[in-house]
Amino acid sequence: MTIEHWQIRKPAVVGDRGLVATQHHLASQAGADVLRRGGNAVDAAVAAGLALGTVEPWMSGIGGGGYMTIHHAAEERVDVVEFGMRAPLTATPDDYPLTPTNAEFAQQTPTRPSGRAATSLFNWPPVERDANVHGPLSIAVPGHVKGMALALERFGSWEWPDIVAPARALAAAGLPRHWYTTLLVSLMARGLAIYNETRRVYLADGLPPAAEGAPLPLGNLAATYQALQTQGPETFYRGEVAERVAADLRAAGSRIGMDDLAGYTARVAEPLRFNYRDAQVFVPGHLTAGPTLRQTLNLLRERLRPGGERPDADAFAVYADALLASYRYRLAHLGEGAPADPGHTSHLCVIDAGGNVVSLTQTILSGFGSRVMLPATGILMNNGMMWFDPRPGGPNSVAPGRRPLSNMCPVIVRQADDSVFAVGACGGRRILAAVVQLVSFLVDYRMSVDEAVHHPRIDVSGTDLVTIMREMPERIATSLSARYANTQVASNGVGGGLFALPQVAKRHADGTMAGGCFVPSPTACVVAA
Repeated sequence: MTIEHWQIRKPAVVGDRGLVATQHHLASQAGADVLRRGGNAVDAAVAAGLALGTVEPWMSGIGGGGYMTIHHAAEERVDVVEFGMRAPLTATPDDYPLTPTNAEFAQQTPTRPSGRAATSLFNWPPVERDANVHGPLSIAVPGHVKGMALALERFGSWEWPDIVAPARALAAAGLPRHWYTTLLVSLMARGLAIYNETRRVYLADGLPPAAEGAPLPLGNLAATYQALQTQGPETFYRGEVAERVAADLRAAGSRIGMDDLAGYTARVAEPLRFNYRDAQVFVPGHLTAGPTLRQTLNLLRERLRPGGERPDADAFAVYADALLASYRYRLAHLGEGAPADPGHTSHLCVIDAGGNVVSLTQTILSGFGSRVMLPATGILMNNGMMWFDPRPGGPNSVAPGRRPLSNMCPVIVRQADDSVFAVGACGGRRILAAVVQLVSFLVDYRMSVDEAVHHPRIDVSGTDLVTIMREMPERIATSLSARYANTQVASNGVGGGLFALPQVAKRHADGTMAGGCFVPSPTACVVAA
């Protein structure tokens, strides 16, 4: 058998008037156009984030939520906008009974898992009918629109209708068709076919869309963006759009009603901040991967001794050991029901000409979220209830109105030389490993953005498996395989399923900028203003 190994490069983009790095070139272009027309980094991030939901609907959109970390250059201050998803006010663990096929599941607790799992994302024990994975009961209350509106109101300079315009235009144009669209729909076709509107849109003739042809119409999504543009963001939570959303959810069998939408709040919060070497790290707090990032970087600070221009086998062993230890603690102890830790997703990074920096992670969680598209609005809804541990009684178990523990980790790092960079990724539990290593590459080894995004990484994400990029130097891969009992070597594929999909943007002290995106992606792109 012949196996081809491709070497793919996507050089970092440089500039000095701002740049936008996202997972789709049309969204990057929308954000960069805002910068060219005088908008700031938050304006561009909101425009690009809304646009992503129309050109990359399987990753994120207005049916989901997220977190935004903002560095304000003039004040040297960092804020976090929190708009994560929330369980319905009438949510109950009884909606997610564990499968009876194995008696040991009845004896499991969140701190004593069996090792068996329903999904590769979170390793929870299986739930009957996968009710937490797809379908109406998997849907959590979305916060995306509320969060975007709050960020724009507090920190932006543009008006809401102008910010929504690019996303509305892209929704009206339809989903671009190419081989990657066909691939993703094909991979999820069995699940998409279960739900009427999702099947009608993505499998119109019973088959995935051809790779070439006119853009794929996205149901009533363009009309919903028009309503958001003309009626304002509150229509999603208390107005006409809310009524349509609630009616469709009720008809589908969801627990989400008008009270859930009207009662949803986004908020501006202080970041979790800490030092790593000579740098200051800022990240969202309690219900993200932020606390675990701090724990992991603290372990690196103690154990990692950078001695060359690139991490060697010992360095990657330190990465692996730190991630293994941090995940053991994270999965046992973190969640909204625990004491607060003191002081398929999309990520984008933005820098404007004034040096303001945004790191934004947004998600509908799994690929195509809950797989439920609401017919009256064209919104593809999240499956955020899968973030919860289905076993009752734990800090991250299902409870009315609870916000789940997520893996999002939009980071901003301010270095001693006054340079600032944003980094984040999508990929569920794989986000943390990618972010940890990229921070280390940039801080410990002083790599350029281009060098960092092209450097091979490992993944450790909640089990004892250590996954090594095929591009890793053979001596390092061999050393890791000998050290850890459970390893695999794999390629960093176009979907990023094994190593996450990172974006990075850096403003150097002299005002020059560089941005890098997920290298193997056929759509990810950095656009300079």
